[in-house]
Amino acid sequence: MDRLNQGSQEIPDKLYFKIGEVSRIVGVDTHVLRYWESEFKMIRPPRAASRQRLYRRVDIENLLKVRELLHERGFTIAGARQALKEEENTGAGSGGESPEKLVGTLKRELLDLKKLLRR
Repeated sequence: MDRLNQGSQEIPDKLYFKIGEVSRIVGVDTHVLRYWESEFKMIRPPRAASRQRLYRRVDIENLLKVRELLHERGFTIAGARQALKEEENTGAGSGGESPEKLVGTLKRELLDLKKLLRR
């Protein structure tokens, strides 16, 4: 992932990001982000009660992968989708985390989202 961040902004250390922040980090317009959501199933940010998208760090990392494939490596949408699918199948993007650690991370994110939505 580090090579994807070369020449782009670092991802700030926070749980949720609004679409404008993500647009600046990834380096594409907001309408492009919304389009990519419709084309790539792995990009599905949850929404707050206000219907505003709440992107997580993993969403931004996935968007950076998509941008690299499309803008830097010249893939088509279908080609990028296939490359990401192959990466998922080979486990290249899993990071080698145990299921217990993944569940713990998911639980913390859900609790943080619950707190955010109560505000």
